[in-house]
Amino acid sequence: MADEEKHKTDESRRQFLKNSGYFAGGLVGGGILGSVIGWQVDEDTQNQTQGEQTDQGNQGGPNFNRALKFFKNQEEFQRLSAATERIFPEDDNGPGAIKLGVPYFIDHELAGEYGNNDRLYMNGPFHEGTPYQGFQSRLKRKQIFKEGLRVMEQEAQNSHDDSFVNLDQEQQDEILTKFQNDEVKLRGVKASDFFGMLRESTLAGAFADPLYGGNTNMEGWRMKEFPGSQMSYMDEIGSEEFVEMEPRALYDHLH
Repeated sequence: MADEEKHKTDESRRQFLKNSGYFAGGLVGGGILGSVIGWQVDEDTQNQTQGEQTDQGNQGGPNFNRALKFFKNQEEFQRLSAATERIFPEDDNGPGAIKLGVPYFIDHELAGEYGNNDRLYMNGPFHEGTPYQGFQSRLKRKQIFKEGLRVMEQEAQNSHDDSFVNLDQEQQDEILTKFQNDEVKLRGVKASDFFGMLRESTLAGAFADPLYGGNTNMEGWRMKEFPGSQMSYMDEIGSEEFVEMEPRALYDHLH
């Protein structure tokens, strides 16, 4: 029965990713990382997540990447975590968003320039743009995430009379798909715009350098056999065969 249940879970995961139209490999190849520089768990998993105090490159000391900077409401952060796990779930290939620290990556991004739209023109007029113009909203990204998470919980209560974090995976996928298809209404922004930001940020957090809070122990890179931040490829560049390398993070060059 356990194997059958796991198979159903894997099928649900693959179907959602297929329907979303985004795959991790395609995003990395498409340069999404250049554009973007809690949780539904049981008690044991939550304690493990909250208790992670060391990581590779910071052995023996506090892991400050596991400190919240933007979210003050723990319920919001748990909702964000559950949503990211459905977008990038754990499977036989490796860890999912929660174990990779993706929710913390997003939290830190929202607390900084990304969340405050510091590099975007934010004066009016604000008109609905074409599909090629991206989102057109007077809201900052941090406000869009807040609004999206609010409506996510509202939709869960209206549809299933329970919190989003308590729903099963298929129910969570159902709600996220409604956001993707603009079947729910948000104030000041399209639901699909929020979903796009959530999806891009989730995948960026899975594959960004661990310095930014995600990609714990470079596990995201290991899944793709990505070498990370190597100092040089002089000894490998002439090889006609694929060279498997131990990935290196930015903090490795500080020692």
